[in-house]
Amino acid sequence: MSLQSALQELSLFRRNNIRKSQETFNKGLVVLKAGGTAKLGEEGWAFLEQLALASLDIGRIDIADQCLLQLAEKFPGSPRVDVLTGIRMEATESPSTVLSYYDELLRADSTNAAAWKRRISVLRRMNKVEKAVEDLNEYLDTFYTDVEGWLELADIHSSANQYTHALEALSHALLLNPQNPFTFLQFAETAYTAGDLPLALKMFLVVIDMNEVEDEDTIPLGISVRAWWGTKLCSRQLVSSQTSHESNSNTPVPKNIKLIDELATERVLTAYSGEHGIQARSLVSNWMSGR
Repeated sequence: MSLQSALQELSLFRRNNIRKSQETFNKGLVVLKAGGTAKLGEEGWAFLEQLALASLDIGRIDIADQCLLQLAEKFPGSPRVDVLTGIRMEATESPSTVLSYYDELLRADSTNAAAWKRRISVLRRMNKVEKAVEDLNEYLDTFYTDVEGWLELADIHSSANQYTHALEALSHALLLNPQNPFTFLQFAETAYTAGDLPLALKMFLVVIDMNEVEDEDTIPLGISVRAWWGTKLCSRQLVSSQTSHESNSNTPVPKNIKLIDELATERVLTAYSGEHGIQARSLVSNWMSGR
């Protein structure tokens, strides 16, 4: 591989936030050995950070240390380099040692968001869930607009079967990023797991509305297939239930629930009508008909 092509692909990875660790390492090693860092100018420091993270991902601590040494010499006392050093410590040091290091960083600068998030990550790996939730709530009191922080909090609560709290965290993520259908899908699936079928149905339909064009002949793809499956799961239970489903959110069941169920059946089957889905269509059809 030529130095120029390696530099171009690594730059593309950085711009698109792609983290293909092994591929990044292989290309980055070509650049490092060829002394290509100097040719990148100021962008060379972003490259070193990129290579350091990739090296840690695949266990090449030696290369990560080379990158960190150059970064520390260029940016002494940089909060970004300090956090990168902490990530390096996570690879070889005990969790308690790493926590102490992040505590030092936060005592020096309590607004170091990256240090907060790495500390919370370490707490989760130590299975100190309550402390991780406490710290994450404290972090979000300051950095309310961090959508990833709210998604992390929702994930922690979901992993502990605390779905009501998870939905509360996801509500904040939706408020901050109302154009992301994947967050709506996560909310819908969490509501379904929590047993709030009317709320789950409502949110699955929102996902569909955000992604599908108004053409009944279009085959659902990607996230829309998953949303239609969720819609079918909800509507099937709501139609067949002899009693009214309780909704903790007081979300009403749509009056046209039977029509929604029929439409969901049609759209799910349509999703399996293409060349690659035809083999599974009979299985799906049997499930739909209760056989």
